Amino acid sequence: MKELELKYGCNPNQKPSRIYVENAELPIKVLSGKPGYINFLDAFNGWQLVRELKEATGLAAATSFKHVSPAGAAVGLPLSDVEKKIYWVDDMDVEFTPIANAYARARGADRMSSFGDFIALSDVCDKATALIIKREVSDGVIAPGYDADALEILKAKKNGNYNVIEIDPNYVPEPIEKKQVFGITFEQGRNELKIDDEFFGNIVTENKELTEQAKIDLAISMITLKYTQSNSVCYVKDGQAIGIGAGQQSRIHCTRLAGQKADNWFLRQASQVLGLQFVDGIRRADRDNAIDLYIGEDYMDVLADGAWENIFKVKPEVFTREEKRAWLDQMTGVTLGSDAFFPFGDNIERAHKSGVQYVAQPGGSIRDDHVIDTCNKYGMVMSFTGIRLFHH
Repeated sequence: MKELELKYGCNPNQKPSRIYVENAELPIKVLSGKPGYINFLDAFNGWQLVRELKEATGLAAATSFKHVSPAGAAVGLPLSDVEKKIYWVDDMDVEFTPIANAYARARGADRMSSFGDFIALSDVCDKATALIIKREVSDGVIAPGYDADALEILKAKKNGNYNVIEIDPNYVPEPIEKKQVFGITFEQGRNELKIDDEFFGNIVTENKELTEQAKIDLAISMITLKYTQSNSVCYVKDGQAIGIGAGQQSRIHCTRLAGQKADNWFLRQASQVLGLQFVDGIRRADRDNAIDLYIGEDYMDVLADGAWENIFKVKPEVFTREEKRAWLDQMTGVTLGSDAFFPFGDNIERAHKSGVQYVAQPGGSIRDDHVIDTCNKYGMVMSFTGIRLFHH
């Protein structure tokens, strides 16, 4: 099959629409559903991301994509009991395989953004992973293969309309890529940059102790940024992205947005949140939304009389700003990557509030000295990669 006709493009009024390969066969099989234009954009970007994560770390990898940027990305390290609880998989009687762990972490880190995601898996989708996908609101999945049990589960999702795509893991695209804007063709060499340990070798701060886990986390951060709409920054901890700020015109806004998401990820692990008693039968999305409001500035939206009774069995106490700050001060060992240089030290000041200890960025700003000094003030380790990773 050299081409696949689609229902429409980005929007229903954009017809005709198709995907095709000029001089080869399409490297995919649609096993279920009818994926659309944006689904395929998410699928192909997501597949590249997880393939490179697997190559860089040797670990199974998964990503949760929304509107051509990752909402989450992770490798398949074991889940802690707390992580199982905040990702809503603690009630599952399954063996959590590496690829299942990877998807639970990629989906769970930012559940608000991952709602309705398109999934990419580096490894064959097994039954455990399919059972996690089954319970989530999602548009589809791409993987190099599917176990028979997993495929049966996924084909039954959405009354048989769930999008399941199998991709040839050996497919190699042409080295030159093209796209059209306003009838004008743009052409460039593909971004084939390989990110490995040596990528972070130029450490410019006084503290030069880059741990092995930090190297893995920085690789996850930079590979994630390679497929995130720019400007973008990515916070990572223990093998998973915990905050991604994408598509902002100002880098400090990226850093703040991603930092808030990282903070929310950690706040969900506080006893005040773990102890919330939800009413029976509450939908998963409503539960996620309630937590997001409870830990934010609009907490009275769920704690006001007449509102909390629809969400909680017992009215929670206010999670005060002071209590949240005290809890966040315990977050450490976070890494931060940026797709282009930090122009000012204010980005580092914001990162410090979210427990960042390791930073990777291209360098090259006229204020590099100020950024380095700010890192030194907090004992951070910062690497200048010399490589920009814009993605548009």
